[in-house]
Amino acid sequence: MLHSIVWDPSIGIDLGFFTIRYYSLMFLIAFASGWYLVKAIFVRENEPLEKMDKLLVYMIVSTLAGARLGHVLFYQRELFFEDPLSVFLPFKFVPEFQFSGFTGLASHGATIGIAVALFLYAKRVDKRSSAWIFDRIVIPISFGAIFVRIGNFLNSEIVGKATNSDFGVIFVQNGENFPRHPAQLYESGAYLLLFLLLYYLYWKTPIRKKSGMLFGIFFSIMWTIRFFVEFFKKAQLEEREDWVLNTGQILSIPMVLVGLVVIYLSLRNYKKNASI
Repeated sequence: MLHSIVWDPSIGIDLGFFTIRYYSLMFLIAFASGWYLVKAIFVRENEPLEKMDKLLVYMIVSTLAGARLGHVLFYQRELFFEDPLSVFLPFKFVPEFQFSGFTGLASHGATIGIAVALFLYAKRVDKRSSAWIFDRIVIPISFGAIFVRIGNFLNSEIVGKATNSDFGVIFVQNGENFPRHPAQLYESGAYLLLFLLLYYLYWKTPIRKKSGMLFGIFFSIMWTIRFFVEFFKKAQLEEREDWVLNTGQILSIPMVLVGLVVIYLSLRNYKKNASI
């Protein structure tokens, strides 16, 4: 029989003079692992490794800025008026000064921020078609997403709906005594499978030669995962609990369509170039 798991972690690793927050640690792991994955790709493609330093800066800034701005726009617009400095700084200033860390991050906002940053990187640094870097960066992004969701689980945030059974996780840190779906782990596990698929397609098949194909596959599958996992998640805003589709699902639909369109265009262009 399945039984609920009681989850009651601390907020991080207490060093006495400083606490390493789990969520921040997971982001650090995500970026560090991404760097090594990109390095392997650059070596294979005979790309200058010095380009990686700028790529890392572009990715870190765009991910954090886009994710934070996306969260505020989609879920917490009042911060623009009540505590505007907290939008981009890891501090709260209202009602009193407090270190909060980088919390309140939206993956849809991060996606938009990364897309803009990679387009600029391709034009200013890489000097080639943006599709090339998009096709390759999705591999470390899918791997990093695994740890981001694990960080959410460790923080007892973005929790799932109540299971109404003995199965699930009891998030004691949230003052609860009933099990919920560990939606964060569902999503993390699905991203692991997505990463393995993309990794295999890039390293073991010639599909990387079809410009835009890997990006299209990543985009369509990733947001399909997000769409279905959202059925198990608790709405981030109480007034949206009764919505047929929540905010995350509504935002995911156009993302899936973009991915499918990119796949179609990639196949069409590949067949066109092959016939010439």
